Amino acid sequence: MSTNYDKIARRFLLGEAYEPPTTDSYIQSLEEIISNIKTNIGGQKRLDIAKSHLREIRRNFRRLNNKVYKLEEQLKILEEERSK
Repeated sequence: MSTNYDKIARRFLLGEAYEPPTTDSYIQSLEEIISNIKTNIGGQKRLDIAKSHLREIRRNFRRLNNKVYKLEEQLKILEEERSK
């Protein structure tokens, strides 16, 4: 399989290859930023709480994504049954 570099370059230059960041990548970057912050003891406790909250956000985000996926599958099945 050959790679068409002209097509890839054209898409890049026209901005068509741009994919906006996902929510998961935003959460990951926030975790990295919080992990790299150095502060005093009181600030460290707040940072630990923020890390805990981010873990909960990530966990809830995964649950919501799973629910959306299941609902999309159910919708496909319903649409297929309806079109018969």
